[in-house]
Amino acid sequence: MKNNDSSMNFENKVIPEAILKEVQIALSHYPDLRETPIEFRFKKKIRKSFMQAQPKFSGLFKDKKNRSYLIMISESFHIENEEFQISEIPSEVLIGWIGHELGHIMDYQERSGLNLLLFGIKYLTSSGFIKEAERAADTFAVNHGMGNYILATKDFIINHAHLSQLYKDRIKRLYLSPDEILNLVEKLHFPEGQL
Repeated sequence: MKNNDSSMNFENKVIPEAILKEVQIALSHYPDLRETPIEFRFKKKIRKSFMQAQPKFSGLFKDKKNRSYLIMISESFHIENEEFQISEIPSEVLIGWIGHELGHIMDYQERSGLNLLLFGIKYLTSSGFIKEAERAADTFAVNHGMGNYILATKDFIINHAHLSQLYKDRIKRLYLSPDEILNLVEKLHFPEGQL
């Protein structure tokens, strides 16, 4: 069913048509999120990020099963002097980014409302906590068979000639490295070609 903002409603998911294919692929790796209400919404700009997952505040203190979540996606990805439109990002990279954000939602689902508030405060105030949270989201994604997509996203960022070394170093510092992702995949014993 179409909304005025050219989004699609699929039972409990609201997905902009521009990223429908990528979201569906990422969600297919997370059967546990089938019953979880998630809205994917474009936003003009997100500070220091391209995507951001969070619980909707209105349901923060509801029972964990009744919470809904929001994944905000920047219409353009701006890093220092370089800007990408969402249409310029390769599909597999976008799937990896979405898979990472769904990993955050998996993490959030197990937390109480108070714990989520504390999580938000720590995320804003502690770089050590940011690293822990981002690595956990990457791990959820890899554990859900998204290793190749997460690697594609890392490769896009780390090896992109026009992105600043400062930004690349931040990604290297806070997120799983390609080697760590490959080690996780190996430990999971996925058959070849089923990452």
